[in-house]
Formats: sequence, structure tokens, C-alpha cells
Amino acid sequence: MYDREGESSGARPSGPTGARQVRFSVPAIAGWCALAALALATPAVAQPCVGGTAGGYPCWNIDLLAQVDMSELGGGGGNDIWGWTDPVTGTEYAIVGRTTGTAFVDLSDPENPVYVGNLPTDSFSSPWRDMKVYQDHVFIVSEASAHGMQVFDLNELRDVANPPVTFSESAHYGIFGPAHNIVINEASGYAYAVGTQTCSGGLHVVDISSPLAPSFVNCFSADGYTHDAQCVDYHGPDPDYQGSEICFNSNEDTLTIVDVTNKANMTQIAKKSYPGSVYTHQGWLTEDQAHFLLDDELDELNFGHNTRTYIWDLADLDDPVMIGHYTGPVSAIDHNQYVLGDHVYQSNYSSGLRILDITGIAGASLEEIAFFDVYPGDVEAPIGIDPPGAGGPAHEEIFEGTWSNYPYYASGIVAVNTFDDGLFILQPHLGAVLGGTTSGLDLRRVVCRNTSTGQNTNIDPGGAESWSCGGAGLAWDPGDKIREIVDGLANSSNVAGTLSGLAGAAVTCLNVTSGQSVSAPPAGGAFDCTAAGLGVSSGDRVRVDVRGLAD
Repeated sequence: MYDREGESSGARPSGPTGARQVRFSVPAIAGWCALAALALATPAVAQPCVGGTAGGYPCWNIDLLAQVDMSELGGGGGNDIWGWTDPVTGTEYAIVGRTTGTAFVDLSDPENPVYVGNLPTDSFSSPWRDMKVYQDHVFIVSEASAHGMQVFDLNELRDVANPPVTFSESAHYGIFGPAHNIVINEASGYAYAVGTQTCSGGLHVVDISSPLAPSFVNCFSADGYTHDAQCVDYHGPDPDYQGSEICFNSNEDTLTIVDVTNKANMTQIAKKSYPGSVYTHQGWLTEDQAHFLLDDELDELNFGHNTRTYIWDLADLDDPVMIGHYTGPVSAIDHNQYVLGDHVYQSNYSSGLRILDITGIAGASLEEIAFFDVYPGDVEAPIGIDPPGAGGPAHEEIFEGTWSNYPYYASGIVAVNTFDDGLFILQPHLGAVLGGTTSGLDLRRVVCRNTSTGQNTNIDPGGAESWSCGGAGLAWDPGDKIREIVDGLANSSNVAGTLSGLAGAAVTCLNVTSGQSVSAPPAGGAFDCTAAGLGVSSGDRVRVDVRGLAD
């Protein structure tokens, strides 16, 4: 979370001890405690997403499996979250950060989560707590004074007979006190604490190859305070750094890239700001490491636009290029995001979990395909944030709702942690996407119609070759009758395409210019107007009429 506005005077030494980190809290954060009374009632049973809601929560393509109030997880407010899967039993666990400690939740039956136990904070309560996992141990930091890094052996969760229990840490690292985040490269066995009072707030490197005996390695402080980072063994497109260990740092006002391969001589290889920068908060690499998705926590507040994700091309790590941005449908503040396959899972405070398709990222194109709003009751701004000219309702511009999420369970569930409304266990359905692509056709207009409900949406593709009915706001339930009318200008003599999200689809291809019409039955979602006999010349106006049932 954002927690720095400026710096007071004073030197900031870069060594592992004695460094100075100047912090402040957003004034309205004091209102957090008063918001506890707004927590929503826990649903008694799992609720599918039907008609745009699940258990009273707005949703699209995501079911509610369970919600556990924070009072049932040891109390306090919520913050970060991570996960672990027991390599022996296959049981999936949520590791839930709280102001007063860390809760461990058994998700083997995701509709009936079991609170296994609590690891109390090492020192004091704090709104900030962060955790990551390496070799079946969780490493936990907090901004609480004198907290250090807790290490807990997760194998202990396997043998709890009568939950919940109170755990004790398995080891402790105390060279730093408070820290904002902990970053772990599981491939290298190094942890990077960031936002500590050491290393000028930069990378505080710890060898965790022996998890119960963590040891200090070195500092990287050339660019000062790092708010969050992702450190990886690099296999991306830049041949100069393949095989190196690289950290991608969110450094308040820049994306800062550091080569940390040689821990005795770590080097900064790039530092880039971007238009709209206010507070560079967090980001995540695509799996091919060719792009980086970055969120700025305060741009929505300062400039009044909707949630914005900045898209970086990393073909040259020495010169990363911000190639565009995605602006979401609501004005919520973004906080944390994680990439899994072709999707990014975003926790955007008061608008909840948002899932975007990133297959078009090379063209700076992202598409929202699912969401679950964990904070639907924001009818007024409880901490007084009301920016003029906001791109959506002013009450969405608040530091409430979801803090983070964990999407990496093999089961496909997603665990979402919130400030005050507890832990949500969600089940996305990412295959249910209505839309399609064409070849040989520059699209000019698409109409999506749910004939079961009577809802229509219109899309202006602007010459693109793909469309998304859901992205345009169409709502549907499985089995609804759907019609998609796709109009465009032929740019070749071959017109074909693919469909998604429909069962039993029928396709009619019409050359409006010549008046010829043919039926082009799809096979495996693919249709081919030309192969079906449609004569087309470049420049002809062509319409594709699709009818089917939402699957």
C-alpha cells in the first residue's frame, strides 16, 4: 500500500544497518478501524455467479465458493496473501496476512475452509504484512517496529489435530526491523526485503537456501527506496541478460531494473519513468518475460481516470519502453496483480478481483473477462476521498476492499484477502468468453444481443479483427440465446474467423455489396466464409451473423 509522500531531511546510509527510511501514512488510514463495522455477512453456502451477482456480490464469470470473516481467522484487519500446496498431501492452503499476525487456512474443501492456526506478529500490530514461500517455508515481514523476518515451517500445518492452534516461528532474521515487502526468487534461493530501514530502503539481499538459517548477503541502494519487486532468473528476449538474475523494481516513480547476478557487484541497468507516474507501486512479468504490467497506486486519485495498467515492452532491458496502457471500466485504485498464463489477476481495492486476458499484450491490448466485487457496499467514501472529475463514481476511489490475491493453485481457485471483509475463495470460469476474431475483415461494427434477456451492446472495433461481447458489457448466463452481428470491410478475398463461448453456433456470411449469402457451419469454433462459397473482393462490405447458446 502507498505509504510515502515525501522525505524529511537527513542522510540515508546504504549499509545493512543504520539506514534511514522516512515514511508517512495517508491521513485517512486512521479511518480503517472504524470501517470494521461495515463487514459483510458471511454467506452460508457457495453461490454461483448468476445474473451478475453471487451472494449479493456483483460478479462476472466468477463464482463465490466461500467467505470467511476476519474475526474467524484470528481477528484484526486483513492485508497481503500468499499460498502453499502441501507436496505430500496435495492440500492447498491460504496464507492470510492480518494486522496482528498470519492465519493459515486449509482449502482442501474450498466451500468449507478450515482455519488451521495463527502465527502471531513478532512484535507489534501493523496494517502492512507480506509473505512469500520457498522450500515449504513461509517468510514473513511487516512494517511493525523491530519485526524482522519470521520463518515458519509449513510442514507443521499437516499434523494439526484440533485446529485452530497458535504456532511459533521456526526461525527469525533480525538484521532489519520493519520491511514493506519480501520478494523471493525461488529459482536462486535468495530473498530480497524491500522498504526496510537498511540499504536506503532498496534491496536487502538474504540467502535463504537453508530456510532455517537465513544470512545477510549485501545491499543494493543506488536508486533508494523500493516499494515492491519481482526477481527472476531471466530467460526473456534480451540476449544480453539471458541466464542472469534480474530484479524488476517498483521504485515509487520509476520502473528500475537491476542485475543482481553478482551479489558483490549488483548493477542498475535501467531506470524509466512514464507519463502519468504518481506512485509506482507493483508489477508482474508475463511468463515469457517479454512484457511487464505495472500499477501506479495514486494515478487514479490524482488524474481522475479509471483503473489504469501500464504495459512495458522488455525487448531491451537497458531501455524498457512503456508501449501503452489499459484503462478499466471503473475508477477503483489498483494495488497488486499477478500473471498466470494468458491472464493477469488484479486486486483493485474497492472494485475487487479483476481478471484480464493478456494475449494481445504485444499490441498493448488487454481485455477484462471476469470480475468479482468484494466491496459492493461503497455507497459513500468512508475516508473522505472525493477527487473531482473522476472517471467513475468518486466512492470507488478509496483504500478499501481487496488488498491482494493468490491465483496459483492447481485447482484453479483464487484466494482474495480484504481489509475488513475477510477471506474470499473464488472460482473463475475463464472459458466462458463471448466473442471472436476474423481474418480478411477490418471490423467496423459489432452488435452483441442476448435474445433471452433483450440486452443489446454495440462495439466500435475501429478496424480491429477481434471483438468481445463481455468486454462491451453484455451479461449472460449459460444457455442464454446469443446473437452476434459482425460488420466490416474485406481486406482480402478470404474471410474466416473463430468464435468463443458459444455452443451449437450457426454462422451466416453475407456480402452486403453483392447481395450473396451463404451458410458457414463452424467446426471447433472456426468458420470460413470463403470456403463455404462466399465470393469476396477487397473493399466489399461483409456481414457475419452468428447465433448460438452461451456455454
